[in-house]
Amino acid sequence: MLYLVPINGTQLWSAPSTSSASNNASTDPGPMDTSNGSTNRMSGLARSLPNVVEDDVDEQLWKLDGKIQRKRDEKLCRHGARGCCVHCSPLEPFDEIYLKEQNIKHLSFHSYLRKLTAGVDRGKFIQLDDISCRIKTGCKDHPPWPRGICSKCQPNSITLNRQTYRHVDNVMFENASLVERFLNYWRSTGHQRIGYLYGRYEVHSDVPLGIRAVVAAIYEPPQESTKDTIRLLPDEREALVEELGRTLNLRRIGWIFTDLMADDVKKGTVKHVRNIESHFLSAQECTMAGYFQNRYPNPCRFSPNGYFGSKFVTVCVTGDDKNQVHMEGYQVSNQCMALVRDSCLVPTKDAPELGYVIESTDKQYVPDVFYKEKDTYGNEVTRLARPLPVEYLLVDVPASTPLTPQFTFFTDDNITPFPVENRQVDGQVQEFSALCTYMQQFGADQFLEATSDFHLLLFIATMDMYPMKDHMLPLLEAIRSKDKQKALEWARSEHWATVEQLISAASTSSRPPQTMPFGSSSRMSSSASSAEGSGGMGVGTEPIANPPPDQALWTCSHCTFLNAADLAVCEMCNLPRYS
Repeated sequence: MLYLVPINGTQLWSAPSTSSASNNASTDPGPMDTSNGSTNRMSGLARSLPNVVEDDVDEQLWKLDGKIQRKRDEKLCRHGARGCCVHCSPLEPFDEIYLKEQNIKHLSFHSYLRKLTAGVDRGKFIQLDDISCRIKTGCKDHPPWPRGICSKCQPNSITLNRQTYRHVDNVMFENASLVERFLNYWRSTGHQRIGYLYGRYEVHSDVPLGIRAVVAAIYEPPQESTKDTIRLLPDEREALVEELGRTLNLRRIGWIFTDLMADDVKKGTVKHVRNIESHFLSAQECTMAGYFQNRYPNPCRFSPNGYFGSKFVTVCVTGDDKNQVHMEGYQVSNQCMALVRDSCLVPTKDAPELGYVIESTDKQYVPDVFYKEKDTYGNEVTRLARPLPVEYLLVDVPASTPLTPQFTFFTDDNITPFPVENRQVDGQVQEFSALCTYMQQFGADQFLEATSDFHLLLFIATMDMYPMKDHMLPLLEAIRSKDKQKALEWARSEHWATVEQLISAASTSSRPPQTMPFGSSSRMSSSASSAEGSGGMGVGTEPIANPPPDQALWTCSHCTFLNAADLAVCEMCNLPRYS
């Protein structure tokens, strides 16, 4: 079990818990309130909201017929090749028999909408309403809660049901290198890791009117982690990352986390800890997923407030029944989103597979939440959700990689990739020397390939020595369109020329120092001897040959840091004093 967010859970058992939850990712809820809803018929209300701007993939799906085409059945069809009968006529995208034959557990969201609008009225009086777990404000028939409540302002009780549809039908990572690069942190440290998935949504042809989330990059926010805990830290660059993604036609589509424990290091196997006997997602992880889904709601023309559900996905990297590393994708139901949004659901301290709906207090009224299960005699009984099995809140979303890899960014197994952000591990820290080493692996005509890396672009935009976020738009457009000529033109700009000079100076200063002749008479003669020999002084705090006696400090011409007179290289930026 992985502990993610600091929530005051409810302790079920009297025995002391061995859990040690230590996390901080919870911030203020997002501006959009989204939750599961019931389908109500309200006469006189127009169904579609024309001013709602839906996602591009939704607009594409509305233009599709959605019918499932069938071939002529040689045994049952009695007509010619151009005829059609009940045995070969197209099926509706929500046909239950077809979905069962294809082992599709959930309707796609657009198939669900087509089902609602397939009646005689074409869905004219059907709207998708949000569930509300809060008391309606403004009721003047009685004093405010807790001194009074009535049926008009009291939220209805909730019975948890299995959600029959899902907003995303598949999560596809463009290539295996994406996940391997993310898992390298766990392999090198043994600590767990969280990342945000950046990509796009596209039509998923394997499911009628389905939607696929395609992951092109994984951004790792600031975090502190151990082998079983993760604590997210405030991210000052979050807005910049979002802007960078939008410029590259990418958006935050989900989050991924690891829950891995090594089983046999020699065989490379991991323990199988998430299964039907324990849990698939813990209650704390479900709460985290609900928080994210509320932050990133799904625009919908059939909802009164313009949003319904969410396309935000959750991916867990854990061990399977063969003790191999694999990915499991999930979403939480719209009912879970409502419970999390209204602060009604908390995890338990004793059992990760159980959540708990809090009881009403003087400050907050909480409606009754029920779920149904079968007792020992096979009878269906209704139980109060204190505690609550989180399986009632989950929606499975398959996660995989394609047979033919796709590449939004450049990937080459022979090239050492640029370090990932926010990794405080030796050899994986983003610094200027890492940029120098990385760029030296490419030729002059490979500038597009060299800069086609999400983590590198983020570093260039925010590097302390010379931030370039205000000058990168032409480069980002070249990477988005894969225009090699346009990228080379940007490489000849004065902004990148400055970076190249810094890279050249840093590369020169990092060469091994040559032994200086004893008794050199001047600084210039010693510098010339060094240039003729090894080409520069070593990076660090090597003393110069004969420092001027009358100078106590010198100012670095690159970063303006004040250095001691006996240093030949700046302590702050590692660039040479004389270049």
